[in-house]
Amino acid sequence: MAFVSLGMTAIANKTAENDHLLPHNPERGTVPVQQLDSPAKTATETTGRTPPVIRLLVLATFIVILNETIMINAIPNLMGALNITEQTAQWLSTAFMLTMAAVIPITGWFMQRVSTRSAYATAMGLFLVGTALAIVAPTFEVLLAARIIQASGTAVMMPLLMTTLMHVVPEQDRGKVMGNVTLAISVAPAMGPAISGVILNFGSWRLLFGVVLPIAALITWGGMKQLKNVGEPVVSNIDWFSVGLAAFGFGGLVYGLSRFQGGSMGLAAGIVVAGLAAIAVFVFRQLSLQKTGTPLMDLRTLKHRTYTIALIMMSVAFMAMLGSMILLPLYLQNVRGLSALETGLLVMPGGLAMGLLGPTVGRLFDKFGGRVLVIPGAIAITLALAGFTQVSMTMPYWQLLVLHAMMMVGLAATFTPVFTLGLGAVPPHLYSHGSSILGTLQQVAAAFGTALVVTVMSARADSLKAEGVAASAALLDGMRLAFIIGMVLSIAVIITAFLLPARADSSAGHGGHGH
Repeated sequence: MAFVSLGMTAIANKTAENDHLLPHNPERGTVPVQQLDSPAKTATETTGRTPPVIRLLVLATFIVILNETIMINAIPNLMGALNITEQTAQWLSTAFMLTMAAVIPITGWFMQRVSTRSAYATAMGLFLVGTALAIVAPTFEVLLAARIIQASGTAVMMPLLMTTLMHVVPEQDRGKVMGNVTLAISVAPAMGPAISGVILNFGSWRLLFGVVLPIAALITWGGMKQLKNVGEPVVSNIDWFSVGLAAFGFGGLVYGLSRFQGGSMGLAAGIVVAGLAAIAVFVFRQLSLQKTGTPLMDLRTLKHRTYTIALIMMSVAFMAMLGSMILLPLYLQNVRGLSALETGLLVMPGGLAMGLLGPTVGRLFDKFGGRVLVIPGAIAITLALAGFTQVSMTMPYWQLLVLHAMMMVGLAATFTPVFTLGLGAVPPHLYSHGSSILGTLQQVAAAFGTALVVTVMSARADSLKAEGVAASAALLDGMRLAFIIGMVLSIAVIITAFLLPARADSSAGHGGHGH
């Protein structure tokens, strides 16, 4: 079913868009390595303006994200060209998510160990290699490998952008700059399906990668010319047992959850339990390593109340958001009969609204703090999902467009402040670990949310069909129930919104010092 490919790709993108990670700040007891690149810079000279380094990283991130959603419309072409089933084609999205879930926990350690320029070269290098390989991929297996290589680059690129931002932008300007980041990151996924629909009119699915490659190469070249280092790399040991546990635990959990969609429920549940067991061992291992100062993921970040609240809020918001991201394309294509391109065009205004509002939300955050934005934003998300519970065979398209736009605006008002408050609540030497935990949990929340809405929808539709209800009516009723689940989840976002402080420096963690 095409909606799963569409939903999974959208999720992989959405989660990727918000993976906020990792600094280059030395921790106590570590030894700075000699810089081979240009001299390191610490917090820079910016007042009210987005620093050039951030603009450059945003541009690179935009291309990475665009490339992720650009695949959505290509699934039918791929099925014909490579002679594969829809379930097989879906692996191009699932593998992306799995790679992100397995690689992100390691990026905290990696980003502290290398310079900014090295991290950028690694991220874009992997992305370029993956894209080039995808253009010439003779078989599905090679194309899948290419997507995994791309995902590895994305897992480094996203954190690099967010960590550099936290280091170079003064606290009073972070909201505005984060808003500009939101603009690029939100517009890319909105544009992806529409752009791919146009490109596919001129050639095969290979052309999608062919268009991206020269643009990405140009951005990489420009970045290597302009990018300066931020912070100092540090030498630290890596616990390979923790790496294995993280990859198996988080990767297994995401894979197990994705298997609930049409796979064997018993097998899926078994994989999920095995993943959770590995994560439990991983947590105990990190708590023991914290005493020696070299954990792969430092769980002391969770002692900062504002960060922990932001973490819970982000995870639940992600799950609720999937109601729209998976069910809406399914409804528009399978129930209303729209093409993938028409679906992309219908949801584009919401994505554009979210992106264009980013800078305004950022400025308001800098001026008034987070709560004045997050609480109305969370309420807007719930109201939009409540509207979607009323979908029918004849609901006007303008109404769907308005509900989707309302949801995206609500998310814009929520995400920028929550990211800024959450990461701002931890001391700089924990940025990398705080963002690593945030990024990993987003992957898990995305997979959990997908499994939840698809399982609820399918179970309800199947039971109605068994009672003799027409297939389309049964599917529609299943969707309504799944939207209700999303709406219930979003109420938890409203509750946590009231627990957030207005500003990061009012958090109990460390008094806002050390930013």
